[in-house]
Amino acid sequence: MVKNAQGITGKIGSLEKEIEQLSDEGLREKTADFKQKIAQGISLDTLLPEAFALVRESSKRTLGQRHYDVQMIGGWVLHQRKIAEMRTGEGKTLVATLSAYLNALTQKGVHVITVNDYLARRDAVWMGQIYHALGLSVGCITHDSSYVYDPFYTVEQKSEGADEHSQRDQGRDIKGSFHVEQSYLRPVSRKEAYAADITYGTNNEFGFDFLRDNMAYSLEQQVQRGHYYAIIDEVDSVLIDEARTPLIISAPDQESSKWYLDFAKIIPQLQKGVDYEVDEKLKAVSITEPGINKMEETLGLGDIYQEKGIKYVHHLEQALRAQALFQRDRDYVVRDEQVMIVDEFTGRLLPGRRYSGGLHQALEAKEGVQVQPESLTLASITFQNYFRMYEKLAGMTGTAKTSAEEFYKVYGLEVVDIPTNKPMIRKDLPDRIYKTDAGKLRQVAQEIKMRHEKGQPVLIGTVSIQKNEYLSALLDREGIAHETLNAKNHEREAEIIAQAGRKGAVTVATNMAGRGVDIMLGGNPPDEKQAEEVRQLGGLHVIGTERHEARRIDNQLRGRAGRQGDPGSTQFFVSLEDDLMRVFGGDRIKGLMNRLRLPEDQPIEAKLISKSLESAQSRIEGFHFDARKHVLEFDTVLNKHRDAFYRMRREILERDQKGTLKEYMELLVQKQGYSADDYAKKEQELGAERIRQAERYVSLRIMDSLWMEHLENMEYLRDSVRLRAYGQQDPLLEYKSESRKMFEELQSRIETLIAQSLLQVSLQQPPQTAPEHRDVIYTAPAKTSDGNNVSSTSAPQLQKPAVPKVGRNDPCPCGSGKKYKKCHGA
Repeated sequence: MVKNAQGITGKIGSLEKEIEQLSDEGLREKTADFKQKIAQGISLDTLLPEAFALVRESSKRTLGQRHYDVQMIGGWVLHQRKIAEMRTGEGKTLVATLSAYLNALTQKGVHVITVNDYLARRDAVWMGQIYHALGLSVGCITHDSSYVYDPFYTVEQKSEGADEHSQRDQGRDIKGSFHVEQSYLRPVSRKEAYAADITYGTNNEFGFDFLRDNMAYSLEQQVQRGHYYAIIDEVDSVLIDEARTPLIISAPDQESSKWYLDFAKIIPQLQKGVDYEVDEKLKAVSITEPGINKMEETLGLGDIYQEKGIKYVHHLEQALRAQALFQRDRDYVVRDEQVMIVDEFTGRLLPGRRYSGGLHQALEAKEGVQVQPESLTLASITFQNYFRMYEKLAGMTGTAKTSAEEFYKVYGLEVVDIPTNKPMIRKDLPDRIYKTDAGKLRQVAQEIKMRHEKGQPVLIGTVSIQKNEYLSALLDREGIAHETLNAKNHEREAEIIAQAGRKGAVTVATNMAGRGVDIMLGGNPPDEKQAEEVRQLGGLHVIGTERHEARRIDNQLRGRAGRQGDPGSTQFFVSLEDDLMRVFGGDRIKGLMNRLRLPEDQPIEAKLISKSLESAQSRIEGFHFDARKHVLEFDTVLNKHRDAFYRMRREILERDQKGTLKEYMELLVQKQGYSADDYAKKEQELGAERIRQAERYVSLRIMDSLWMEHLENMEYLRDSVRLRAYGQQDPLLEYKSESRKMFEELQSRIETLIAQSLLQVSLQQPPQTAPEHRDVIYTAPAKTSDGNNVSSTSAPQLQKPAVPKVGRNDPCPCGSGKKYKKCHGA
């Protein structure tokens, strides 16, 4: 693949002298010429060499940066709908401009996906200069704002130390700026930002805007304009790490239960290993028979299942999960009287996101903060199915090879390894293994002290806020000046990372230091004299204090050192008490641990342990792949429903805009056994203007209400079919079969209720606006509660699939012959 691209780079290089002769206006004229040629049928592949040469020249003039040949190869790989695996510091952001520019010439819109708002704004300004010089527009979508790049728009620089630069100098300095640059980003409507030739934004915002568009009450309210081509930066983070987490738009349920508070007081009285069991591999918890008996005694109940029902038991299960599986300052933090989720892969806070199914409420009750109302799902989609909508999809990352199989099987994306511009000389040292966690961290502190004293910068990666703060305290005790970076002080992330390469710098960070940042030797902006001193000392040294479940996350941390041919070194310190070894190491490792008589801070040399580490990581990756595949299989069924429903909904909006909705409604009314004279009477009664408003408003209200119930029923069905595996039935086939019937019933109900409602409607005041929805809530995959459906006067509830109640002493329905309480009721 790379060999094929090398011929392309030769063609691009041969055009460089010719392109250099063009004036600034000549660059923009070339873009207009390309657009005209594409309209005439000339392929993008034909234009690629000249287009790439044009982008290279624009970058030289605006940023003072010339694309390397290996970056040209990366751009070609992206255009070929593949994943470019590029090492840290090889300029992935600049690589994306090549393919983004070429595909933007189609005028269909290109989306460049980043992993956070900071990077979206930074890249829109930084790369926006290249595109603007070529005559293309650039948009930017963030959580609470939307912009277009405008070189003539500036805002007052209020941040201390933010120097005034010319546009060109600003472009060169923006990547290392301590402050997210707001100059040149002019606030506009979301629709205008999407109308740009190239739009930067996060995966969350693109997905949520898609869902919002399909809840809009007019075409004018929709903001996106299709899904042609997307380039995903840190593609493994977006398409793999977050693949099990659906995007959910929800509204508050009117019922809020005090049960969460009650269980938060009772659950701590239960004893682990006696009243409940924890499976750390599956991250699951289950209450035992003694635990049920204790709960029934505490609550004064004879049979909790029969007397209180499944919803009550569901609250119990979620409270138990919150107590046994979720740890403060690891899985979440409490800030401003709110429980905020911590991303396990990046260590960053996820503001505005909530666990679903009552789990977040259980955590709030556990921590003694205000318990927010439960929510009802209005719309949802997984990242897997959202990004598979694009005609063309490509991505970039430094760590894709270990997940190449999943990329290809799920998305049809091939991973291509792009060579580095300069040889990699980083030294990856063998792991140092200790018996205990405490002994390991003491030795980490000594290693840091030794390297700090000679002036070598050190970056230490931790897996949680707890470990981050504990190690920081050890360094304080040793008198070592250092910076800490975690979700509690993430506001200073860019500033801390910018100085992590200075001589003598010590930085203790969670996984958030692993993505989207470049640590430059000598600091940023770099001090060349100091940078050379640091190179002589061996460059940046990276210490990992624990192996992550996914090898990609370890490799991301390693990738902070040795950028662009710089020296550097990395080493992981692990212990037999680390979660990875403790949970997945196996009996042989546990036996070895018990036999060892070594001091806890003496490293262990054992090939068995090193092999066990690699084996455990490989097994976990396979386990998570299977879990994501399982989620995708079920969501693909729902995705077919989603596509069909959104087409039906869009047809209503398009017909309303064209003025042909009346004909469609008349057919619908007649299909239900009414006559076109019946409809004419209602039109005469209300007047033409009001009936036109009612056609759109009533239809969409009914559809949205029934769709919301359908989503809840589908979740309920999904839970119920799992038990059928014990009856030798395939849960997925059962889910497909029953869900098809449910969707056919949904379609029938929609048509029936629209017809009935339009003939019965009586408008006192014409509706002026669409109903308001609360802001989006981003939830992690958790079992949803068996909550009440939203009722509507024009939309009766759909009945949930009938599942007979089973008493604890009844025979288990799986056919085992055991009592339910001893089998699947356990």
